[in-house]
Amino acid sequence: MSPTEGDRGDGPQPDGDEPASDPAFDAIAGNDDAIDPETVTGTDDDSGPSRPAISGHAWKGRLPADRGDPSDRSSELRADGGEAGGAGRPTPGRGPDGVSEFEQMADVTLSESERRRQWFDEKVLAPARIVWDDWRARFGVVVVALFLFMGLVGPRIVPEPSPNQGRRLIGAFRTLEHPFGTTASGVDILSQLVYATPAMLLMITAGAVFTVVLGTATGTLAGYKGGRVDSVLMTITDVMMTIPGLPLTIVLAAVLQIEGHPVVIGVLITINAWAGLARAIRSQVLTLRDAEYVEASRIMGIPTSRIIGSDIVPNLMPYISMNFVRQARAVIFGAVGLYFLGVLPYNSNNWGVMMNAAVNRAGATSSAAAFHWLLVPMVTIIVLALGLTLLAQGADRVFNPRVRARHAKTVDDGGDDEEGDTGGPGGATSAATGGI
Repeated sequence: MSPTEGDRGDGPQPDGDEPASDPAFDAIAGNDDAIDPETVTGTDDDSGPSRPAISGHAWKGRLPADRGDPSDRSSELRADGGEAGGAGRPTPGRGPDGVSEFEQMADVTLSESERRRQWFDEKVLAPARIVWDDWRARFGVVVVALFLFMGLVGPRIVPEPSPNQGRRLIGAFRTLEHPFGTTASGVDILSQLVYATPAMLLMITAGAVFTVVLGTATGTLAGYKGGRVDSVLMTITDVMMTIPGLPLTIVLAAVLQIEGHPVVIGVLITINAWAGLARAIRSQVLTLRDAEYVEASRIMGIPTSRIIGSDIVPNLMPYISMNFVRQARAVIFGAVGLYFLGVLPYNSNNWGVMMNAAVNRAGATSSAAAFHWLLVPMVTIIVLALGLTLLAQGADRVFNPRVRARHAKTVDDGGDDEEGDTGGPGGATSAATGGI
């Protein structure tokens, strides 16, 4: 036997010099009978008969690697991706225990008290830390709190303004009894400021809330729904934008019997200011409605109201808060200007009326003795508008989830976590929060 035959080990070779044909090449050449499936395939062990090979398209519901008997139903796949009798074999998409990856529970569970503490830390304490770390927001909070105190508590501790409370035209910061001085009738200016604050706060709140709510609702609905809803709402918005605001406010104030009600006055001043906000909000919503997370919410069948409230509006909150402050400032300047001109119903306890009286009755623009009468309400208006603006600028960071996460401390608060501190107080967040 030649070495070639010994090395091959394939059995006897055909006689002659012609080399033996390879069945694999014959099968490739087109000879379907070159390979006998029963001699090529077989069982993994010798316990059963050989059987033909199967392809990935043979036997519906079977895996190509599963070479069991077609009549053996225990090896067929179930409709949910598992095997009817395949114990011990992991199923794709499921863990070793057969539980779906989407059904697995978290390893960390929180008690009800820990959940409340975590919620309070993330929703209340973290925003408070953000505001207090920014000097602008801190100044705004102090100013707004001061005016709220003046409007809510001040009338109970400060005597009501009346003539002859002191000598005529006492200058500002001359006496402790009248720190802001007196008017030409001896009325304490501090008392006038305090008793004018509640009505002004009502005007600011009514006008700003009316504009922001109506503008946000209109713009969000038009941008998200589109189609005919968008066309109708934007047509109404365009009509409102073409109407001049000041003449409309003067006409409505003269026609309607408002009787100096601060809420009605605040709404009248911003009667058409919501149209511009609605346009701006609509343009923002048009870019957000095609975002991946919004599309995922629609696919899961979440109601439209919840998608708008949970996915779209939170992303608009920095812009909405700035517009709220903008409209509040517009109400302040508009109300003071209209009261100064005498358009709105007369009320002596108003900053605009005080400025009008200082100019017309005492000549505050040309007399140094009465200049404080004009200057005090003017500075009050400036400080309030500045405080609202700085508060909105500082509070813009409150709506940033990453900034809130850096300022949220751990739930158990076992101490400062040096590894988790990423650039701000309270940078270490709880493991159970997932860094959100």
